[in-house]
Amino acid sequence: MPNRLETAASPYLRSHATNPVDWWEWSADAFAEAERRDVPVLVSIGYSTCHWCHVMARESFSDPVLAAYLNDNFVAIKVDREEHAEVDSTYLAAASAFTPNLGWPLNVFVTPAGRAFFAGTYWPPTAVGQHPAFRQVLESVADAWLTRREQVETSGSAIAQALAQSRGVESELVADFAPVIDALAAAEDLEHGGFGDAPKFPVTPVLRFLLDRGARSAEHSPEAAGLADRTLTAMAASALRDPVDGGFFRYSTQADWSDPHYERMLYDNAQLLAAYALADSAKVATGVAEFLRDKLLLPSGAFASGLDSESTVDGKRVEGFYYSLDAASRARVEAPPRDDKILTGWNGLAIEALALAGARHGNAEWIALARGAADFLLAEHVGVGGAGDAGKRLVRTSIDGILSEAAATLEDSGMLAQGLLELSIATGEVRYALAARDLIDGALAAGAAGSGSSPFGLPGGSDSVLAAQGLSTEADISDGAHPSGLSAMAAAAHTLFALTGDAQYRDAAEASMKLVGQLAAQQPISFGTALTLMSELGAPLRQLVVVTGDEAGDELTILARKLHRAGGIGVAVSQTQADAFAASGFELFAARTATDGAPTAYLCEEFVCRLPLTDAAALEALLSAN
Repeated sequence: MPNRLETAASPYLRSHATNPVDWWEWSADAFAEAERRDVPVLVSIGYSTCHWCHVMARESFSDPVLAAYLNDNFVAIKVDREEHAEVDSTYLAAASAFTPNLGWPLNVFVTPAGRAFFAGTYWPPTAVGQHPAFRQVLESVADAWLTRREQVETSGSAIAQALAQSRGVESELVADFAPVIDALAAAEDLEHGGFGDAPKFPVTPVLRFLLDRGARSAEHSPEAAGLADRTLTAMAASALRDPVDGGFFRYSTQADWSDPHYERMLYDNAQLLAAYALADSAKVATGVAEFLRDKLLLPSGAFASGLDSESTVDGKRVEGFYYSLDAASRARVEAPPRDDKILTGWNGLAIEALALAGARHGNAEWIALARGAADFLLAEHVGVGGAGDAGKRLVRTSIDGILSEAAATLEDSGMLAQGLLELSIATGEVRYALAARDLIDGALAAGAAGSGSSPFGLPGGSDSVLAAQGLSTEADISDGAHPSGLSAMAAAAHTLFALTGDAQYRDAAEASMKLVGQLAAQQPISFGTALTLMSELGAPLRQLVVVTGDEAGDELTILARKLHRAGGIGVAVSQTQADAFAASGFELFAARTATDGAPTAYLCEEFVCRLPLTDAAALEALLSAN
């Protein structure tokens, strides 16, 4: 039996390389093999830090008897959801037709043509109550394939057709945010903090929206700011936060934040760093930044995807044991495995957070960490491929220099672009903004050339296997645990508009948000990033440029950092940097000079600027009055 997973670009796939299951990677060849053998396909989706994925791997995929039955009756494909995000989202949508309890591991049975006809999550090795054993599921699916083929094919085709028709519906942007904030307040857990009952997640995109409204809006600002503050305070004081390493776990199984699921993800901690920095919770923000530096930073300068929930104790994998220990005890035991896979989008979130937090709190080390990750991605993940622009591509993920063939998604382009723009603002280096502009322009060009409703598209196209099967759909538009690709790219485009004055970027951001406006008003908990952007689009654009002259770190710079992402865009640059931005087409910096070499502030609204100021007290008074 060939071992197809031992050199995979995913640690999750590599962890299954020694299974007796004859695993295939996600590929057209796997479906062709199923067609040749006339058997259904099991697409089993998980990720490296997923606890129940490990459990099912030990209980079922390591069982030689069960594996033999699986190999005889199916073609089995193992997928890392973090590597193949489009595959995961497509099959999650299909699985919703069979089970309301979506999650991972996600096991989907599909025809050789890729049509899903049955799905579920974790199945135990022996039946438990109403939950059948995995072997029973396999036997039932195999029997249906042999004896009820027409029904299977009809069901799969109907689901595929429904997926193809699921698109965002154009509507108006949210303009009245009071009902949205009221709905979020109604969902608040007044006893324990956060939203809803168990399981309880940070839903950081929503917290960023509430922080934005609290910073910019006279109407409902106390309610929004208070709700964000209570949630952030409750999480920081709870078991969701690791008291030793400072990072946050992915979610809690209980309403009071106790009994967390112990995996720690880059995307969660990056976004929480930004949120706590904007809330001026310096101690918590410092803990999260140090967690990123100490636990997820790779020698390359990029960040690993996450840490496992399990550690090895007396030869057995135990969830949460490591995290129950103090620092001294942890040093004496084996730490949970780290997923060293480098994801472009998630690193973009880390770059954004470290740059934003570093600038706001005057921490040069955090900005340097952001720079290191950005320089790695620009060198190794951006513009990779053969000669000529047509052969270049954005890499979604790599590990140890091995580049995945998985198609980059819109979230990779959008999150990286936004991270590069934040880094450019924090450092004053135009090269990062230029790289971001290239990513955004590429997505706009692909959107114009495509047939989708979004103004943004993927320069490299969608997943080739899904496309060949006619299963490519527009990406998930909801902002759950992190921004959707649509929201991330639209937010980056709007930031670029704020720096360039080029209306095409604002227009694209607005057109994107019209695809989610109605849904965001109805389901605000799932559209935090979109709501933040609509909040920005609905308010006058406030911009503050400080040309520092020879006195970097002046009080005017501090005011610019305080305004930034708290109701406006604030940038502090040297004269040389301002000139470089202006020469590269960033209109906000045109004719911005330091008066007689002294730090000088330009306060603008929609690129119409007041007379330059050199007095910090006068500038602070203007900011307070608006």
